[in-house]
Amino acid sequence: MTGSRDQGPLDATDRRLVVATQDGLPLCPRPYHALAEALGLPPEEVMARLRRMLETGIIRRIGAVPNHYRLGFRANGMSVWDVADAAVGELGPRIGALDFVSHCYRRPRHLPVWPYNLFAMVHGRSRAEVEEKVGEIAQLLGPAARAHDVLYSTRLLKKTGLRLVA
Repeated sequence: MTGSRDQGPLDATDRRLVVATQDGLPLCPRPYHALAEALGLPPEEVMARLRRMLETGIIRRIGAVPNHYRLGFRANGMSVWDVADAAVGELGPRIGALDFVSHCYRRPRHLPVWPYNLFAMVHGRSRAEVEEKVGEIAQLLGPAARAHDVLYSTRLLKKTGLRLVA
């Protein structure tokens, strides 16, 4: 595996760090310190290496991945929107900032079958709650949204990224 741009391959310590974190950070008050102890590294080095890998694109993000079903959110719908291409750059971040949207992104259209280019995952305890929240998005988008739909989750799939072996 190579890093992005001018970083070259991961060194052995980077690989150990990626392998140690790919199933999540330790659930404790100071996860980077616990990780550092497990790897025999200073905590500052662990944090610096992770920061560098984020900045160079070797890793994309560090964040919580909640299980929405366990939290009681059983009606999860991917709202898809046909928004003027010129407006997506401005409107997408506004949609993504809504507290009931877990992720929002732009995707290419596949005309004539798929006219949607803005996607926003909405979570709710019922379909009625999701529909209400989708209505809020529709109001925010206003006339920029020419059409939309909601694709509801029917089951939870295990979400994992690329896995390295030690």
